[in-house]
Amino acid sequence: MKSVVAVLGVTVMAVLSSVVSASDISFKMKTLDGKEVDLAEQYKGKVLLVVNVASQCGLTPQYKELQALHDRYGDKGLCVLAFPCNQFGQQEPGSAAEIREFCSSNYGVKFDLFGKIDVNGDGACDFFRHLTALDTQPKGAGKISWNFEKFLIGRNGKVAARFEPRTKPTDPMVVQAIEAELEK
Repeated sequence: MKSVVAVLGVTVMAVLSSVVSASDISFKMKTLDGKEVDLAEQYKGKVLLVVNVASQCGLTPQYKELQALHDRYGDKGLCVLAFPCNQFGQQEPGSAAEIREFCSSNYGVKFDLFGKIDVNGDGACDFFRHLTALDTQPKGAGKISWNFEKFLIGRNGKVAARFEPRTKPTDPMVVQAIEAELEK
């Protein structure tokens, strides 16, 4: 009987430990090249700026600011993760190769690009379903409203902030939030 209780105790502790340590990035996603990446493993201890992007949007010039953040804070632990999405005005119609070429030649993008996904609706990927379900300020919970919505995730794997698409990546509010997370 004691051994059964001991085993159950260890099992309960393991389950509780996994619940407590679960992060908002416990998802597997495919890179633009089709390679599956375990986000929690690949970016453990990093600060992430997760953005749904599009190549033919009025907000597309934000790629330049995202790259500037990557250049400025990358060595301090910031990783920009871009997720192309064609759900808003069909503004990301390109193939993976076309997206990579566009980002590289027009904006010098060196941060991580992932495969094209849906961020809203029945076909939304689980990662974005999770992110949009969280009541994260300043925007709060709810659907992605357009291209270039931003989620800031701290080193602990928890979402720290969510910013509207028109909030530029280099807006002082975004930069201050990034710097605060990098200091933790």
